Amino acid sequence: MPVTGNPEANMSNGTVESNSVPEQENESQVVKPPSEISKNAYVKSLDEYEAMYKRSISDPEGFWKDILADFHFQEKQADDKSFLTYNFDINKGPVSIKWLEGAKTNISYNLLDRNVQKGLGDTIAFYWEGNDPKDESKITYGELLKEVCKFANVLKNLGVKKGDRVAIYMPMIMELPIAMLGCARIGAIHSIVFGGFSADSLADRMIDAQATVLITSDGVWRGEKIIHLKEISDKAIAKCGDSNLDVKHCIVVNHLPRLAVNKVDESTNQSPVKRKQFDYLTPFDETRDKWYHELIEKADDVCPPEWVDAEDPLFMLYTSGSTGKPKGVLHTTAGYMVYAATTFKYVFDYHPGDIYWCTADIGWITGHTYVTYGPLANGATSVIFEGTPFYPTNSRFWDVVDKYKVNQFYTAPTAIRSLMKFGDNFVKQCNRSSLKILGTVGEPINPEAWLWYYNVVGDGRCPIVDTYWQTETGGHVITPLPGATPSKPGSATFPFFGVLPVLLTEEGKEIEGPGEGYLVFKKPWPGMMRSVYGDHDRFEATYFKRFPGYYFTGDGAKRDKDGYIWITGRVDDMLNVSGHLLSTAQVESALIEHKAVAESAAVAMPHKVKGEALYCFVTLRDGFEFSSQLEGELKLKVREKIGAFAAPEVIQLAPALPKTRSGKIMRRILRKIAVGDSNFGDTSTLADESVIDLLLQHRPEAPAKVR
Repeated sequence: MPVTGNPEANMSNGTVESNSVPEQENESQVVKPPSEISKNAYVKSLDEYEAMYKRSISDPEGFWKDILADFHFQEKQADDKSFLTYNFDINKGPVSIKWLEGAKTNISYNLLDRNVQKGLGDTIAFYWEGNDPKDESKITYGELLKEVCKFANVLKNLGVKKGDRVAIYMPMIMELPIAMLGCARIGAIHSIVFGGFSADSLADRMIDAQATVLITSDGVWRGEKIIHLKEISDKAIAKCGDSNLDVKHCIVVNHLPRLAVNKVDESTNQSPVKRKQFDYLTPFDETRDKWYHELIEKADDVCPPEWVDAEDPLFMLYTSGSTGKPKGVLHTTAGYMVYAATTFKYVFDYHPGDIYWCTADIGWITGHTYVTYGPLANGATSVIFEGTPFYPTNSRFWDVVDKYKVNQFYTAPTAIRSLMKFGDNFVKQCNRSSLKILGTVGEPINPEAWLWYYNVVGDGRCPIVDTYWQTETGGHVITPLPGATPSKPGSATFPFFGVLPVLLTEEGKEIEGPGEGYLVFKKPWPGMMRSVYGDHDRFEATYFKRFPGYYFTGDGAKRDKDGYIWITGRVDDMLNVSGHLLSTAQVESALIEHKAVAESAAVAMPHKVKGEALYCFVTLRDGFEFSSQLEGELKLKVREKIGAFAAPEVIQLAPALPKTRSGKIMRRILRKIAVGDSNFGDTSTLADESVIDLLLQHRPEAPAKVR
């Protein structure tokens, strides 16, 4: 049985069809879509999942070696090397994780050459859908291999070699996966920085990585807003220079002129009013900057792969740290490759000929694993999307689904909740009949949003894979498998193969059976991070010091009587109200159950008596108004769902919430507003900075007993 409990109990515990799941008592309800839709090609039953899971824990070498047979290794592991060695206990020495040490491979070769050799050269690897619906393109595996080889040769000609760090700061365009795979082909380590980050943030990451090459674009449209990435890049490069980092080369993709919105009207010879391109010259330093297209034109389309050690670094991806200094999460080659491929295959039940779409930006780990590496490792056809869910209309997601006949759709709960508030018509006006599997990623999804996604978007027939994982884990670690593990709305369900989750008390004791505690993992899996780049001490202190012998996720979780795992949120998003440990995610889930609420966010604020109190923000659905009566109903809803101790101290109307361009709520901003602190720091990553002023205008006076 999985360590999370007895999954067989799931099958007899109130299994229901479609929209008959009530809003309450979700922990005792299981959603099982119609069997003709939910059959899984790879794991056909709960019993089969259980048997495979047991083997992955008891015999990891045998389990993963079977999967490794599908990949190319130029050199096998030496007989004197262990398949897996690790130490999670800092009291017993340095923390380390090593899989397949000594074996030689190349991830670019496995994703491209191997698929072309299998006869997939003419198969579409990516459809590209631009911000404007008129912008589109596609690339086959054969074409992608040639473009990657060309760019790999470009890097080599610039002096980039194995182990060098290359920074990438780009929009969601074809050149982004080409650039990352070009780095991987020659053994260079790519460090992708999301195209919404500020110059300071980009510079900080480049300085930490000591990246002397930057790949960027002139700019990008996001909805009706243009972002000039090269201008931001130049500021970042200047800041690198102030810290004695000499950025030798900046490769620039000339993206804006090829877009429909930027093309001159031939009948009038006039450029569109709302764009700056053609009236604006991209800043260009002839001694350092190089146009991507000019370099590619001269490059050879054959580049032998650099065979690297299984444990050689593949990429680093910076994530926020509790100290405020970003930390470079370091992933290595073979383990990450195999784990990305395996999770993609099983979790999305991908079949040859399917069209898969993950809406995430490649600048985040979701984009690394489930836009680029995982799909390509399976020979999949995917959609790369440059735009937003709301442009040019609120039906854009579903228009794209219909256009490409998308079968697997993967997005964030934030996007789902944002779309919910516009009603069902924007969804139902599109066909969506091609959809077979829906997925969520990035944060826990509240049951109401889960049910809307299931019933409205999926018409009550598509399994939802609510995936729990992190930048650090490299891929899904707790997730349903469609057709094998029935879902409960809001639950991450069961662990993926090789992952051994445990709940711990504050004192570090393992919790058996149902209970709530700190979520840790007891054993390594192939795709997990190996270190923090350049700071292994920080790696050990962040993830292994609090509970020696375990990898600490930083999240809280609960396990129900059927073994399902429910993520309660980051422990730094936990608060202690009058001695009660409370997750802000629980409160948000309760608030959003009210028919008037489209989105909610809860943060902690200091309280003179309770220590901490809840300050909540709510965005209302169309047709509802904020009033003292509604405020009272919302507080009562939280009291009823969680308990009197959890009643919010303050509920504020939020016409909109402060979000990054990827859709993440910036809770740091909300915490500042809650305490009346106007020093918001760097807000350049906000999709709309005017939201702050709007929230300040609606901020009520804090109650005297809170001050």
